[in-house]
Amino acid sequence: MNADLPVRGLDTLQRGHVRHFDNLSRLPPNDWSLMGGRSIGQDDFGAYRFQLAYMAYAVALTYIHRMPAAPGLFKPLFRRLFDKLLLPEVWMYWRDVSRGGSIFNRHLTARYQEEWDPVRRDNIMYSAYVQSLALLYSYLFDDDALSSPGAITFKHWSYFWGGEPKAFAYDEHSLNDHLYWLMVESGYLGVPCEPNCIFQICNQPALLGFRLHDLRYGGNRAQEVTDAYEAAWRQFGRIGDNGHYHVMLAADTLTVRPNLSRSPWVDAWCGALMNMWNRDFVRDNYPRQIAELVKPGMHGTLSVHPPQRPEVMGERIVSDDCDFGWVAAWAAEMGDEETLQGLLGHADRFMRPTWSRGGLYYPRNDQAEDGFGNRTLVEPHTGNVLLGYARLNVRDGLWHLYNDKLDAAFHTRPALTEVGVDVELHAAWFHCSALRFRMSLRGQRDDEVVVGRLNGRGAWVLVCDGRVMARGSGYTVQSSDSPYVVAGEAGISIRCPSTGVHEFELCFS
Repeated sequence: MNADLPVRGLDTLQRGHVRHFDNLSRLPPNDWSLMGGRSIGQDDFGAYRFQLAYMAYAVALTYIHRMPAAPGLFKPLFRRLFDKLLLPEVWMYWRDVSRGGSIFNRHLTARYQEEWDPVRRDNIMYSAYVQSLALLYSYLFDDDALSSPGAITFKHWSYFWGGEPKAFAYDEHSLNDHLYWLMVESGYLGVPCEPNCIFQICNQPALLGFRLHDLRYGGNRAQEVTDAYEAAWRQFGRIGDNGHYHVMLAADTLTVRPNLSRSPWVDAWCGALMNMWNRDFVRDNYPRQIAELVKPGMHGTLSVHPPQRPEVMGERIVSDDCDFGWVAAWAAEMGDEETLQGLLGHADRFMRPTWSRGGLYYPRNDQAEDGFGNRTLVEPHTGNVLLGYARLNVRDGLWHLYNDKLDAAFHTRPALTEVGVDVELHAAWFHCSALRFRMSLRGQRDDEVVVGRLNGRGAWVLVCDGRVMARGSGYTVQSSDSPYVVAGEAGISIRCPSTGVHEFELCFS
């Protein structure tokens, strides 16, 4: 995708994170094993919607920056995550949250009625992820499956309560247009999350969605919106007097809520996303902000200063802020390798890295510190997603996704168009008239990959570990010394040898 970004494969830990995403994506509908956080109702920052969305973003970034010749691995994984995002368990919180009643909007409760449609008004903390991920799927995989009317439909029915079946039909175009007009109606200040609460953070994914629609279908809506958005916020400033990003803006009074507690998640989440389109501003403020957020530990590790949880209406707030995970994700996007490795080193030492079914994650731990003062708190969003996202991303990964259009041949170069579930893919890229990939097997079962997009490419030679394995042209195998290579309608199937890691090259004359 980018000439200045070297194509890299995945190391053991990175493959473990991708496999964990894959494992979670394959759980049956409404099986949310390992994903439940401390708060109730899917209201907070570690909710299912955020875990699913940032797994999908991590998959996209890994695909284009590290393994661009492996759509057969990443496309079905991305689609499974997107489909889970549409499940009622993910968005039904909005039926209650839409009525208001919090400290930020209880004076306006007469204005708000119960809303079932999760994207019709407000709720940009959900709708922008559906919008941007639908367009990301279309853009990255050249697939129009989500573009036809009703392709994105939110459905709910229970025979115990709620009355008639509910169905709210959209597609990638109508949802993108809908969010655009909500943005315009706000005066480009942004769409609220909860009623009356315009968070800077949650409007960033919508800007990505506008840009992806432009990249896929043409137009310049993203530039229009970001220019107007910057102008609308100029009167408030992005950052408060204490040097930290503002949390939100009250839509009725235009009162800014600054980040008085210096909560790390606010700076890190906002900075990691805003880097897409406002990179110079984010980078100018990053060194000072990150210095306030992290603290040194033993053996070169780094941790994150945990702010005191506030009390509201006499109750101590319990929520999954995911400070540690977001600071790691921000450091990765900034290319701050020293901070990133320090944080990952702390996680590997104190947060119980766990392998299950070939996947790597950090299990939930509600204990804030161990007996020596080392941070041990792990929220599911941090342990399932954000630490993997940080390890998989590259410097300016989101910036390149936003700014660098895929080249014309991205969707037509020879690639691994199918990857068996038991194949461990280490690398896959196309360079200098050759498809190169490295793979092994997870277990003892045979499995294979399919090389597609070969028609019109002419004669090829398949080499495995330096030895010629087969010769052919297009989807035809003309000669082969191995039963592991078979021609098919979808491409050339290559079975992975049962032991070890193997290097393959499909070279074109």
